[in-house]
Amino acid sequence: MKTLILIRHAKAEEHSLSKSDFFRDLQPKGIERAKRIAESLSNKIKVDNKTLVISSTANRAIQTAEIFCPILQYPTSEILQTENIYEAHFTEILNVINAVDDQYEQVLVFGHNPGLSNLTNYLSHSEVELATSNAAILKLEDGINFSMLSGGTATLIGLVK
Repeated sequence: MKTLILIRHAKAEEHSLSKSDFFRDLQPKGIERAKRIAESLSNKIKVDNKTLVISSTANRAIQTAEIFCPILQYPTSEILQTENIYEAHFTEILNVINAVDDQYEQVLVFGHNPGLSNLTNYLSHSEVELATSNAAILKLEDGINFSMLSGGTATLIGLVK
């Protein structure tokens, strides 16, 4: 059974006129919380060569992925970065996931709200709002692969917060 883990980026700098939203960096308290949640997630999942990590290219998302991956024992050099997750509607994030090769059993996606929360709710018919650094763990229904993933074809089995 395939697993999808949707992870919202850690707490970032406040919006300002001096820096584009895309380039906002993580705050120290966001980094600490991300480390704590990554440790907790590492006790719930096993990362192996059938795992793929995908991240938005926005600073705060890729920085969050770079915190989680060493803790989960996934090489940061293998993170697939895509602009298609930044400021994306949940259907655009789903398009990225639908393109994942069938060889992968587990996919972790680092991105932004409201897209990730909306995607979690669409896939699992749940009602969650992911806070910063939170991870939603979804199991795909039997016989469903990432290319077939759509509304109601996954079960929310846990939130790591």
